[in-house]
Amino acid sequence: MNSEDIIAELFRLQDKKYAAFNSKLLPTVETDRIIGVRTPELRILAKKLIKDKDINLFLTSLPHQYFDENQLHTFVISQEKDFDKCIAEIETFLPFIDNWATCDQLSPKVFKKEPEKLLPYICTWIKSDKVYTVRFAIGMLMQHFLDERFDTKYADMVAAIRTEEYYINIMIAWYFATALAKQYNFILPYLEGKKLDDWTHNKTIQKSLESNRITSDQKDYLKTLKIR
Repeated sequence: MNSEDIIAELFRLQDKKYAAFNSKLLPTVETDRIIGVRTPELRILAKKLIKDKDINLFLTSLPHQYFDENQLHTFVISQEKDFDKCIAEIETFLPFIDNWATCDQLSPKVFKKEPEKLLPYICTWIKSDKVYTVRFAIGMLMQHFLDERFDTKYADMVAAIRTEEYYINIMIAWYFATALAKQYNFILPYLEGKKLDDWTHNKTIQKSLESNRITSDQKDYLKTLKIR
């Protein structure tokens, strides 16, 4: 399938009510760029496209016109089993991501098997001047380096980011709230020492208070750390 065929298929799968719903959640995407294909349908189509010998024609036809094409693109990349090929496809695609949903859907399965090979790329992406490249880097640290591979040097990388970009700052807050749930004693000093900007600091606490993985006693203490 070439890009025109894929777009035609996406319109065949269109759900206009879903498009209207999505448009409210995606302020950075123009309404007329949202076709309205539901995620399960996109995943099914992605599995078909992976087997298509001409899939590279779609993956290299950037930027895509429609949000749904970008979503489809993430699902195709996320199924790639070869680490080096996956990285190459991601580095080609990242500069064209223009919304939080596409960014957050990009979650290659192969990264779970080779996180140490992934780390140098994260260290590069997190320094990017592209909003969603930075957001993606933080997301990868959150997914792959908060459990047995956790090290405070990764939290330091995230805490060092200073930006006015909402979609980066909200991801930083999400990272630290998740980190608190998994590595409370190591992450608490970042709030006690006010190592985040005020907005992100308070948003981290808010997200932590909403979490079922933070104990009542921990929540009571976190409330005392809110910057007023």
